[in-house]
Amino acid sequence: MAFEPPPRLVRALGETAPDGDHWLAQLPTAAERAVAARELTVERVQVPGGRSSLVVLVRQPDGTPAVLKLAPPRARPESERAALAHWAGRGAVLPLEAAADDGALLLERLHPDVSVRSLPEAKALLEAAGTLRRLWVAPPAGHTFETVAERTGRQAVAMQASAGTDPETAALVEPALAAREELLAGPPEQLLLHGTFRQSKVLAGERMPWLAVGPDPVVGESAFDLARLVRDRVEDLIATSSGPATTRRRIKRLAESLEVDQERLRGWTLFRAVESGVRALRVGRPKDAELLLEFAGWLS
Repeated sequence: MAFEPPPRLVRALGETAPDGDHWLAQLPTAAERAVAARELTVERVQVPGGRSSLVVLVRQPDGTPAVLKLAPPRARPESERAALAHWAGRGAVLPLEAAADDGALLLERLHPDVSVRSLPEAKALLEAAGTLRRLWVAPPAGHTFETVAERTGRQAVAMQASAGTDPETAALVEPALAAREELLAGPPEQLLLHGTFRQSKVLAGERMPWLAVGPDPVVGESAFDLARLVRDRVEDLIATSSGPATTRRRIKRLAESLEVDQERLRGWTLFRAVESGVRALRVGRPKDAELLLEFAGWLS
C-alpha cells in the first residue's frame, strides 16, 4: 500500500519545515517499515487526517483494531507518548506499546470520524471540558515536559519579530505579551496539560464516550489549556454580531464549570489567539490570521 500523506498534512508541515527537512519525502518508506515491524494489517490512511502526523488505521496480528501514528521529530512524538503513558487511558487514548525505536505511536482505535465537534455547540463544550478536566494531573516525578513558561517564551520572541511592521498587529501583541508576563508571575498550579486541546481533539471511544487525542503536552496551569477551547468554532463567532458577548459567556461558563479563574482564562485566551494569529500571518494564511486577530481584539 502507498502511504502518501494527505494534502492537509503536506500543506501544514510545509509551512513549518526547516530548510533541509526531508521527513515528508521519507514518510512512505518510514510507514512501510513501521507497519512491517509490528506485523500490522493496514486498512486505510485517515483522510483528511491531522496537521502534524500521518494517521493509519490498522489491525494488530490478533485482529484488534489500532491506529499507527507517525509524526516528525519537531512534533515531539516521544513527549506525546510519555503523556499518554502517564494518563494511562484516563481521559485520553491509550498507547499500546511502551516504546518504539522508530518514533511511531501505536494507539487504541477510537472512532476517527466522530469528534465532539459533531455535537451541538453547548453540548460539545460541556463534553470537551469534562474530558479535559480528567487530564489535569500532577506530572510524573523528574519529567522532561516543556513548561508553559518555556513554550510561550519561544512564542513571544516570534510574535515580537513578526509584528514589528504592522501597527494593527503590534497593538494586539503588546497587551498579549503583557498578559503573559502577569500570568507567569504567579501561576496557581503546575499540572500536566494537553497543550493543544480543542473540540476536534476529542473522539468517540468504546471504553469511554469521549477520549482526547493528539496532545502536545506541557506543564503549567489549567487556564492555559482551557484557553484554546474558548475560541473553538471561531469562524462562527466572527460571523455573528453577538460574537463578543458569546465569547464572554464562554469564558464565564468554562471558568465556573472547571473552577478556573476567569481573568486568568481571559488572559491566556488573549495570548494564545494573538500568537496563533501572528503565526498564521507568518506562514501565509491571512484569512485565518484575520479571524484570530479580530477574536483577540474582543479580549484586549
